[in-house]
Formats: sequence, C-alpha cells, structure tokens
Amino acid sequence: MSNTRDTQESQSSQKSQDSQNSSKPNETAQKKTARKQTAPKRPSPMDVLRQARGQLAELTGMEAESVSSFEQTEEGWALEVEVLELERVPDTMSLMASYQVELDTDGQLTGYRRVRRYERGRSDARRPGGR
Repeated sequence: MSNTRDTQESQSSQKSQDSQNSSKPNETAQKKTARKQTAPKRPSPMDVLRQARGQLAELTGMEAESVSSFEQTEEGWALEVEVLELERVPDTMSLMASYQVELDTDGQLTGYRRVRRYERGRSDARRPGGR
C-alpha cells in the first residue's frame, strides 16, 4: 500500500512541476503582450492625414479639400493642405489656399500658416528659371 501511495505522491509532484514548467513560457508571452500594450503606438500616415485635416478644419472653420504634400520630419510631420477659402460661381473662380501644417510625432497639430492663395481655375505662374 505504501508503494501505491509513494507512486501517487510522485505522480502528483511530477504534475505540479510540469504545470509550473509549462506556465513559464506562457508567462513570458504574457509579459511581451503586456509590454506591447503599454508601449505608445505611433499613428499610421493615414491617421496623421485624417487628424491634420480635422484639426485644421476645427481651427480655421474651413474644410480641407486635399493634401498636396506630406512628409515625416525629425519633429513629426509636415503637410501642405489645400483649402476652399471662398466659394464663388462659377466654381473655377473660387478662392483656394495652401496651408503649411506641422504636427508632432503623435499627429497633434503644432502649427499652421497660409503660404499661398489662388483662384481654383488658375495654374501656378511660371517663374523664370523653370521653377
């Protein structure tokens, strides 16, 4: 009878060790998952574009029609956004503006300025030297 009890205790001890050993890899996976969840997620370029357009519209009261320039910088992001400033009839006479918009690495607007104003139907004037 004692042999049976020793075998049961031995099996019980082995199961306990097995469950401890099998939980260690699982704990490591849980720690990695926890680190990923706590690390700040950088916004994707499309998220940055959406945020920039929305924030500019909220600040200026004018909807962005398009983004004509977009680049990542050391400080965050730099965009040039085309905005309808004054709607006229015919539409080709509406006044448009280009805004230079700067965002931090999280996609939050840090500054903007109007760099150009033009009629929708006009192309850029050719400058001497082909620029």
